[in-house]
Amino acid sequence: MSQISFADAEYAGKRKKTRREVFLEEMELVVPWKVLLKIIEPHYPVAGRGRRPYALESMLRVHLMQNWFALSDPAMEEALYEIASLRSFARLSLNEPIPDETTILNFRHLLEANDLADDMLKVVNALLARKGLLLKRGSIVDATIIAAPSSTKNADGERDPEMHQTKKGNQWFFGMKAHIAVDADSGLVHTVTTTAANEADVEQVGDLLHGKEEQVWADSGYRGASSRVKRNVQWHIAARPSDIAKLPQGRAKTKVQKEEHRKASVCAKVEHPFRVIKRQFGLVKARFRGLAKNTAHVVTLFALSNLWMARKQLMAMTGVVRPKAA
Repeated sequence: MSQISFADAEYAGKRKKTRREVFLEEMELVVPWKVLLKIIEPHYPVAGRGRRPYALESMLRVHLMQNWFALSDPAMEEALYEIASLRSFARLSLNEPIPDETTILNFRHLLEANDLADDMLKVVNALLARKGLLLKRGSIVDATIIAAPSSTKNADGERDPEMHQTKKGNQWFFGMKAHIAVDADSGLVHTVTTTAANEADVEQVGDLLHGKEEQVWADSGYRGASSRVKRNVQWHIAARPSDIAKLPQGRAKTKVQKEEHRKASVCAKVEHPFRVIKRQFGLVKARFRGLAKNTAHVVTLFALSNLWMARKQLMAMTGVVRPKAA
């Protein structure tokens, strides 16, 4: 890198460390950079005729920040100009060209075209398995609805044809579903699938199980899963609250309630990754049109959520003290 600019020099001399900087320092330590770069490199353009491509590592770092901070392509470009901590994390300087929104878009399209989001999740999970954080003795399955824009103000004058509406409780939703299976011990995501919102949760259970689990936990939406998936596992499917309410008062009902409470205490772990991608990483609505692009986005977010949720253990294993804000 060439000589730093005055803005970067002024930033380097500041005293307080912001929460964003602490977050980026933690991610710097836990993201398996070398392996991720290795799986992307065969698909990335090399220097030759035309404009020299940006460094692959910088583009990967920009892509991950775009997912962490829920930034559009234009917003990501502007953030690199305005926020010194993001520039520093991406190994960029104002004295050199900053990737524009089209370059950022093209890099995301490269990852989508080669299905590299799935490979990124596998790389992250392989790291967690080597560290003993992903045991795979049991799985918890669940799904969440991700709303999509229902506006018809577009060239076709219609809503996204790959998204559908569904009713949950007394409310209607339009969008897609993200189906996940998490490790029952750690709560880390090991498998992700996506469908339109009107797909029944139980239809995806066979694709979510990795085949090595001994036990499976799920809510009442997965009733009948044992007959659909012919595997030698112990099923813990929650009963409908309305069915429990119909039971007569007595010891038998109390026993059933205690058993349901035990199931719920295990199933609660599956909600943590949903909270991370929706609250921590800002996935309020489906960002793109079509299921394929949104699937790549969601899978990437779950891979990053695994690193976020396991960051303390990963840093402890390397002997690094967790950075703190001033």
